[in-house]
Amino acid sequence: MSTAHPVRRRDGAATREAILAAAVVEFTEHGYARAGVRQIAERAGVTAMMINRYFGSKDRLFAEAVERAFAPPTVVGDQLPGLADSVARTLAERTAPGAEPLDPFLLLLRSAADPEAVDIVRQGIETHVGARLAGLLDGSDAEVRAQLGLAVIAGTWLLRTVVGTTALASADNDQLADLLADMLRPVTRTSGLHRSPAAGPDGAAG
Repeated sequence: MSTAHPVRRRDGAATREAILAAAVVEFTEHGYARAGVRQIAERAGVTAMMINRYFGSKDRLFAEAVERAFAPPTVVGDQLPGLADSVARTLAERTAPGAEPLDPFLLLLRSAADPEAVDIVRQGIETHVGARLAGLLDGSDAEVRAQLGLAVIAGTWLLRTVVGTTALASADNDQLADLLADMLRPVTRTSGLHRSPAAGPDGAAG
């Protein structure tokens, strides 16, 4: 027996929104390659032809789904003071057992290995969370530091929630947040804290 949702009459804006919302769910759950246009259409309650009409192609729909998923802040805030601590605290809480899944990371994990999707995913990261974090930092290496910070964030999420490595999965949130903050502080430093030529290994003058 078919479980397809009935095709509903909508205005153009509502139809487009329904398709995009369905696409975010399908791409997050299945990744770019395995999310089919027909499945997205069924979830949205429209025909596959309507997806082509509103978005033109699967890759254009995926690009808009990435934009929708990556644009809202999830872990990185918008203020530099206390940034390392706030990111660390949020990440510890959002990756704790039973926490609501971080959908942008799931979408990234399930689609980034696909050659047709990786450029779109990279652009989504750099345009949103990467630019948001880099914009809070100063110095000529702000983008590199921002992306190193994202690597710490993504790696923690992956090992704690997807792989479930024992120590991270069972770690106390407060302890984990303290450790993460210590790792992120060099990334979020201000230019005034850059090492001088005479600085020692900890950044203090020798």
